[in-house]
Amino acid sequence: MRRLPVVFVIGLLVAQAPSAQRAPAFTVVEASIADMRTAMAERRVTSRELVQQSLTRIALYEDRLNAIITVNPRALEEADERDRERRAGRVRGPLHGIPVALKDNIQTTGMRTTGGAQAFAELVPPYDATVTKNLREAGAVIVAKTQLTELANWVAAGMPTNYNGLTGYGFNPYDPRRDPRPATADGRPALAPGGSSSGVGTAVSFWAANVGTETSGSIVNPANQNRLVGIKPTVGRVSRHGIIPITADQDTAGPMTRSVADAAILLGVLESAKPDADDPATSACMPPPGRDYTRFLDAGALTGARIGVPRAFFSDPVTPPGASMPQGGLTEGQRAALNEAVGVLKAQGAAVVDPADFPSILDRDPQRNFLSWPVCSGPDVPKGKDAACSTTYKYGMKRDFTRWLDLLGGTAPVKSLGELRAWNEAHRSAGAIKYGQSNLDNADEIDLVADKARYEADRRKDLQLTARAIDEVLQTHRLDAVLLPGPTSGGIAARAGYPTVIVPFAMVPNAPTPAFPEGFRASPAPYGVSFTAGPCSEPRLIALAYAFEQATKRRRAPQLFP
Repeated sequence: MRRLPVVFVIGLLVAQAPSAQRAPAFTVVEASIADMRTAMAERRVTSRELVQQSLTRIALYEDRLNAIITVNPRALEEADERDRERRAGRVRGPLHGIPVALKDNIQTTGMRTTGGAQAFAELVPPYDATVTKNLREAGAVIVAKTQLTELANWVAAGMPTNYNGLTGYGFNPYDPRRDPRPATADGRPALAPGGSSSGVGTAVSFWAANVGTETSGSIVNPANQNRLVGIKPTVGRVSRHGIIPITADQDTAGPMTRSVADAAILLGVLESAKPDADDPATSACMPPPGRDYTRFLDAGALTGARIGVPRAFFSDPVTPPGASMPQGGLTEGQRAALNEAVGVLKAQGAAVVDPADFPSILDRDPQRNFLSWPVCSGPDVPKGKDAACSTTYKYGMKRDFTRWLDLLGGTAPVKSLGELRAWNEAHRSAGAIKYGQSNLDNADEIDLVADKARYEADRRKDLQLTARAIDEVLQTHRLDAVLLPGPTSGGIAARAGYPTVIVPFAMVPNAPTPAFPEGFRASPAPYGVSFTAGPCSEPRLIALAYAFEQATKRRRAPQLFP
């Protein structure tokens, strides 16, 4: 399949639209899913007009942002079908006629699914992911597949977020300029857009919402960087079938939207009505009646809630046992934002336990300290040198990526991790592995039989230092949730498989080390706060996040993309 430039495809689609005599009365810019549904029900706008506006915005701004890998060439045709169904009295579900986008590691028949890898540039899968099926059944129009960090950021340590060898770097709409510092002037953005998912297109109203995936931070991080709401669900609440994996221990898909209400709607669509036979983990949580999470949108939910604030590492630097340098902590601007958020909780009637530190962060025994137990990543931890880190990712990648390739059957461009690595080496000069492929190398050397006992021991330790620590804090202080700064739940809660909801809140200085050159005025960076709790706690987290959002209403659209 020959790849056409995104803007060229948009031009073809725009040309299909009949000329308008007047500007539409309804605009997709900053419109909520509820706004779009009401406007269509009242016949003030059609799905075709919504999708047409989305395509026009993509044509105007995509060249500056690189938010998209593939545009759906049938988007207007599918919108027309949704309009015909509506006129006939059939509304499929809560997203009927609504334009959305999917991360390009989520399978779609009729559109390629690349994972951002050159080796998969022409892969059109033989079956849809379960979440794709659920979206179609709910009436969504899938407008595009979004940019991502290559293979969800399990190719090489040190790869910039939202970069892949197929389409290059994604850019942040709050400052879409390249990094001018000599040491990092390789084309990457000055303000990271986050990764591995992309929230850029949702931030600039290319579509109403998008679906990301997370193993460790890949929903909450780009949501934080693009001033969005993100829900990283409990592992197993949303089916992973048909999604390019890293490890089934932690992988999940989830919503990225401009509001908590929209995220609640999208989560209900992504979750299946009953467990998915293709993903046994989907029996983990019971969906609410009708899969309707909007019933939990309670603006008064913070009144009487008990919220803990872990400070050690997350706010205040901590030196792990045996280490010489502290880890963690916040910048002055981030700390001020967190403290202001705590003040909001108190003003809204929450009982705040501050600090409410995780015991595995403070434990002086290195064998029981979370900070002393990183995930094995990068060229320095191949087999034989990985005793001090968790092998769960590289074991899971060998196990689950191999199975995913098998399920592709004859459509798989390569048949194994070894073949992928060899393909990448053969195409190194074409930019296939600009930052190397150390994580793929580490995964491929795993023996799924001989290394199973080590993996299982590491996974037990992962859960002891994360799930048990979170549970202990929640139970000891009788908490509804903990509040974490920015996307920092991506480490401890994600390894536990626990849910997180992040909400936009502040703008803080973008002041990296080393500093930007004199004369380069960096725009402020978005910064949110996250609510995290135990497994299957999404209803309560959505309630708390919604109450916080309604009390603050801090999200603003990027000003460069009106």
